[in-house]
Amino acid sequence: MILIDGKKEAAKLREELKQEVLDLKKKFNKVPGLTVILIGDMAPSQIYVRNKEKSANEVGLKSEVIKYPENVEEKIVLETIKKLNKDDSVSGILVQLPLPKHIDKQKVIETISPSKDVDGLHPMNVGNLSSGYQGSIPCTPLGCYLLIKNVEHNLTGKKAVMIGRSNLNGKAMAQLLLQEDCTVTITHSKTKDLKAECLEADIIVAAVGIKELVKGDWVKKDAIVIDVGINKTDKGIIGDVAFEEVSKVAKALTPVPGGVGPMTIACLLRNTVECFKRSNN
Repeated sequence: MILIDGKKEAAKLREELKQEVLDLKKKFNKVPGLTVILIGDMAPSQIYVRNKEKSANEVGLKSEVIKYPENVEEKIVLETIKKLNKDDSVSGILVQLPLPKHIDKQKVIETISPSKDVDGLHPMNVGNLSSGYQGSIPCTPLGCYLLIKNVEHNLTGKKAVMIGRSNLNGKAMAQLLLQEDCTVTITHSKTKDLKAECLEADIIVAAVGIKELVKGDWVKKDAIVIDVGINKTDKGIIGDVAFEEVSKVAKALTPVPGGVGPMTIACLLRNTVECFKRSNN
């Protein structure tokens, strides 16, 4: 079985981006800029933002974090986004989710200029992805896609099953694999026989947040299994896939942690560079 090393692949992508940023600096005499807006003091969000900032600096991006207290007014956040939309030194804007209850997530996402939406969540970018047009692709599905392509370059005709239909993962992942000529099934909590659907799959992407949902007898021999789940337990963090069982039958499998997570941040940096290139064309 191939253990898909997300840390190694993310490091490789960062190295490529580092070189690309140097080339862009020579050509345009400026570098891509990423601004992250962080609201409140939730520990996971703070850790995540710190990792993003560190990685951005590592590849040579101009990185900025704007912090607001939990009780910040929505209009202040929206005004900040509008200012950043007009700032030429900012290539990408990311508002760290989740947001406090009094702030409308959809309004925030839609205020970000689609050309600076590095999370790929703006309705215009969602539409671009489903129409096969150019635009930002959500970071986690993009990371999963790159990991799958590293294992199997030609995906034509493969049967792919997404477990989970979220805007953030399942739907975008399905679109990416459709573009690779896969036959795609999106499953969810109302799917009648999830095990039967999985047993048909050459590729399984699990992203529902249910620990060890996908068992060894759910997976056919030589399937590629991507585990997006992050579930905290007494034994530490585990995924949506029963790793030991599935590793005995799968062709390739991502570990948790160390699989998809590092690729998500690397793809955020890639999206920032792509936004810069599109705006300077």
